[in-house]
Amino acid sequence: MTLPLRSALATGASLLALTCAAQAQSTADLYDLGTLYVEGEAPDPSDPVAGYVATTAATAAKSGTPILETPQSVSVITGEQIEDQGATTLGDTLGYTAGLTAQPFGTDPRFDSPTIRGFNGSDAQYLNGLRLMRDFGAPAFEIYSLERVEVLKGPSSALYGAGTPGGVINQIQKRAQFLSFGEFGVGVGDPKATEGFVDYNHAFSDSFAARVTAVARDTEEDVEELTNSRSYLGLATRWQPTERTSLEVLGSWLKDSPITPAGVPYDLIGDKNDDDLRSFYGGDPKDDDSDREMLNLGFNLSQELTPDWTLDVNFRHQKFDWDYTGFYVNNGVADGDTVTRGANVTDEDSYSQNLDARLTGRLQTGTVDHRLMVGLDARRYGVEERTGFLYADDISFSNPRHDGANLSEPWYLEATDVTLEQIGLYVQDEMAFGNWRANLALRHDWTRQKGTSFTDYLGTVNRSGIDQDDEATTGRAGLSYLFANGLVPYVSYATSFDPEIGTDNSGSAFEPTRGRQWEVGVKYQPLSFDGFFSAALYDLRQTNVRSAYTDANGVGDFRQEGEVRSRGLELEASADLAQGWNLRGQYTWNDTEVLDGDNEGNQLANAPEHNASLWLNYDFAPGHRLAGLQLGGGLRYIGEHYGDAANSYDLDDVTLVDLQASYAITEDLGLSVNVSNLFDETYVATCGSFGCYYGDGRTVQARLTWKW
Repeated sequence: MTLPLRSALATGASLLALTCAAQAQSTADLYDLGTLYVEGEAPDPSDPVAGYVATTAATAAKSGTPILETPQSVSVITGEQIEDQGATTLGDTLGYTAGLTAQPFGTDPRFDSPTIRGFNGSDAQYLNGLRLMRDFGAPAFEIYSLERVEVLKGPSSALYGAGTPGGVINQIQKRAQFLSFGEFGVGVGDPKATEGFVDYNHAFSDSFAARVTAVARDTEEDVEELTNSRSYLGLATRWQPTERTSLEVLGSWLKDSPITPAGVPYDLIGDKNDDDLRSFYGGDPKDDDSDREMLNLGFNLSQELTPDWTLDVNFRHQKFDWDYTGFYVNNGVADGDTVTRGANVTDEDSYSQNLDARLTGRLQTGTVDHRLMVGLDARRYGVEERTGFLYADDISFSNPRHDGANLSEPWYLEATDVTLEQIGLYVQDEMAFGNWRANLALRHDWTRQKGTSFTDYLGTVNRSGIDQDDEATTGRAGLSYLFANGLVPYVSYATSFDPEIGTDNSGSAFEPTRGRQWEVGVKYQPLSFDGFFSAALYDLRQTNVRSAYTDANGVGDFRQEGEVRSRGLELEASADLAQGWNLRGQYTWNDTEVLDGDNEGNQLANAPEHNASLWLNYDFAPGHRLAGLQLGGGLRYIGEHYGDAANSYDLDDVTLVDLQASYAITEDLGLSVNVSNLFDETYVATCGSFGCYYGDGRTVQARLTWKW
């Protein structure tokens, strides 16, 4: 443990020394949005940020509390950083964020499944503060529609109810602003990609504004036979009939057709050429199929009741439909060429309704200032889902034929028809006394699952009813001290729980998982330039973890293990420096271990012990002979890790290089080029019982954008 700590501290010291050499703040931004907040108040965390440094966050306390005063680790990826790095997926967006492995499963356009402090984050994703619900993890949301992405690390059930212990990834949509502006652009890329996008905001008056965001994109993967056609339409309105009332309506519609590669057998890794393996198409165009549609419609209402008390109501309805047929491979290749494969078919229809209503006010007791919040959080999620696994014809690696895979009837079939309801009551007290800041939050949740489950394994049928009630009390307590020079040490303790949907093959319902975490850290916001630095040490544990296994009859199932632990150190820096420099850097040391259960002593899957990244970009100043040119680039290091819970697949580390360049042709017209994985490194991102998957190869994107 000593060596990783020394290495981490040295890395953090180097970043700090480099950044503290700057003297002033960069003023580059996308639009001239004017002053968006009242002097003396923290800026609204849903509004645009110039540069890479955000000072407030909507996620950590639901109150816009400055990140400096939040006693828990928070990262914010601003809209400008997303644009500079050319991100089109959540994995792209999170690649330079401490505590996360952004794309642990490599190329998979169906899902965003980052790991947060070693835990799978596919179920940890939120949209505008409300959880994105799915049975198998959140679908990939459209990144162009986002103003920012916030990551709250560690258990967060005190404010958000059921959730994974790793944290919360909150994607915040672009909002309507009270000024008129817009942009229109087209793009091309390699692997083959064409896109058109528009973002138009219009202020109809000083009390009503509307914003439309749209994207049409056709893309191809490293496996060129796999394509995805995506259409997105987003709408945001803001109405302020009085100074005390604000109503925002947020809607989005997304339709796409993502298919994941079938992967390659583990037996071929190291035996065949990596480039050939990465581009191998193990599916069949006559059978591969995907049709996905998602609708979100909601509103945010803010009503000032008195000068000290405000009511906020956040609601969203989501409808999700997906029909999918894709392929997988088996790991054994006896003759070195013949690949055994199968197919999986999924039909899923689901809906969710999320409501979060909270009353926030200020009061004083003696020398202590209180910001109180009392909230009601209700969630209803219903899903009808049917998944089957089918036999398919073998395929030759050296001479593949794609003329139909002769799919069988399902040899394994499972179906679920479940409704999950959750109601939570919570209270939070943010206290200030002198330079001390304290945060106390307490919540109690009641959950109920009701429905049916069905499995059929080679004719062995199991039907069971689901009728389970659970309740849990969770909390968070944190304390920090604000030094006059911008240095803030803190300590916090937080807990979480998450009801597991469904049953095992015997019909037994899963128990909720529970998490708890201690965290100590220090944050620093310099007074002499625009920057933010943080360091955090944590010890995080989760019980009732669900894991996959195969019983004595060869039947796959899930069961819940005892306890897993994740502990580590995170260093992060972001700064907008003098003469047009922007910086984002991080180092993460994450030590995970299964403490009890089938895989006792093992590390968590897809959880590298070491991660690091550094991004720099430079904007040539007006008057310079290269004025209008911006250059940037970054390094991403992903450490060695295991691909599965049994630690059967030991995967090598990799370092990736990214580049960015943009040029303002005129005041309104700009050209940008982004290159990800510049040297086209071929690396295995993960391996499991259904084969191995490669990370993205070199990706080139060029965009021409007109802004007004």
